[in-house]
Amino acid sequence: MTAAPFSFGRQRNWWAVHARTAYLFRRTSRLLVSLVLLLTATFFMIHLVPGDPVRAALGMTAPQSLVDARRQALGLDKPLVTQYVDYIRNVLHGDFGTSLVSGERVTEVIQDRGPSTLRLAGLAFLVAIGVAVPLGILMAALTRDSRRRPLELGFTATAGAIAAVPSFLIAVALVYVFAVKIHWFPVAGRGGVSSYVLPVASLAIGPIAALSRIVRVEGLRVLEQDYVRTARGKRLPARIIYLRHALPNTLTPTLTIAGLLVGGLVAGTVLVENIFAWPGLGTTLVAAVEQKDYSTVQAIAVIFGAVVLLANFAVDVALGAIDPRSTILDA
Repeated sequence: MTAAPFSFGRQRNWWAVHARTAYLFRRTSRLLVSLVLLLTATFFMIHLVPGDPVRAALGMTAPQSLVDARRQALGLDKPLVTQYVDYIRNVLHGDFGTSLVSGERVTEVIQDRGPSTLRLAGLAFLVAIGVAVPLGILMAALTRDSRRRPLELGFTATAGAIAAVPSFLIAVALVYVFAVKIHWFPVAGRGGVSSYVLPVASLAIGPIAALSRIVRVEGLRVLEQDYVRTARGKRLPARIIYLRHALPNTLTPTLTIAGLLVGGLVAGTVLVENIFAWPGLGTTLVAAVEQKDYSTVQAIAVIFGAVVLLANFAVDVALGAIDPRSTILDA
């Protein structure tokens, strides 16, 4: 019997699978290294604070016996290397230690407050993507081939100005107009659906402005490609040209920038939650800083950093699936 010849198509498929596997391995390795660096940085955060963090949290009038007991309970009397190993092991098991102030388990605080922040940031992210991408494609369609120059200049200038405004200033403006003046939405607190409108808008408006500009530029580039000109030459409907040809080819840069926006959304929740008295990790973080509750600050910093790293990892994996060329270029 003669062996079947090794086909070129089979060889090409093998190389594609190999490239994707190697790409996923590299990205996973980078994620793990980044998480280790994040945990290391947050561990030394407490030890770099001048003075005794337990004394600072309990107050200068607390008896020394109470300070010593709390240090022993938290394991802060152990050698630094032992503390580091215990900290990494405990975090891997979902244990972020005990509050220096209240003695409450930090994990319970995160479980209680974390979902509120996750819903707020998640809704803001979905709104930003859901508005910015269609808006950018629409502006690209309206201003392609140097058409409607005043509209292009107006959109670019307005979006650039809005993107430069911090989310907390947008939040203050929205509260003044829509809560104080015309009473459409509640000023603060988490209640029904209406209580989400202003916080979500505060977080999403800036990313919408920034991302829509990028989508427009990428949309203009795609609309100048030969395959789009061919589609127009065949007199395909506009919805087919824009939805089937233009939109998918703008996803790669859009996802890349969207991954970077996650960090801004996470940072923005800290200030926006405090403006709207939102019961999330942002308000908890600010209160912990004021009370010098470094264990809680440390845990929330880990959570926020891990969310950003995981979001960017998910974007990288999605890009590898959408555009296989990126797995080769990243090698």
